[in-house]
Amino acid sequence: MRMGMLPAWLVVLVAAVAAERLAELVVSRRHARWAQVRGGVEHGRGHYPVMVAVHTALLVGILAEVAVARRAFIPVLGWSALCAVVLLQGLRWWCVWSLGPRWNTRVIVVPGLPLVRRGPYRWLRHPNYVVVAAEGVALPLVHSAWLTALLFTVANAAVLTVRLRVENAALGLSA
Repeated sequence: MRMGMLPAWLVVLVAAVAAERLAELVVSRRHARWAQVRGGVEHGRGHYPVMVAVHTALLVGILAEVAVARRAFIPVLGWSALCAVVLLQGLRWWCVWSLGPRWNTRVIVVPGLPLVRRGPYRWLRHPNYVVVAAEGVALPLVHSAWLTALLFTVANAAVLTVRLRVENAALGLSA
């Protein structure tokens, strides 16, 4: 593969993930309206643009790294990573479904509602962030974009440090 050449299937995969993220934003906006009608309060607006930028950089980084660094597709790694990505999408939407209209890409809390303790929230406080972290490694590794996986992991850890502090405080949880 020459510099600048990307496998069409990789472009389709990244575009599909981008489309899924846009679908999340549509759901998130609908849920934000639901929360606002019920007195929902948004917390931690300042970190949100950074989080969006980090997630966007993940998708762009995959394509850029594969093209510029001429990363090879390693079948055992690529197919395993792709299976993980598909599984993680199911887990992501299980989190969304479990929170129902309380799920949001922003931190919006409706006062007086109890914590959700169904679905993956029975076992983990923030399962969606586990999914995000795992996907940030798996998605780039579909086509050996290990540098993007590493950089996303570091950037995501920084964003999640802020995000979890904000979300836990908003929900009245201790760290």
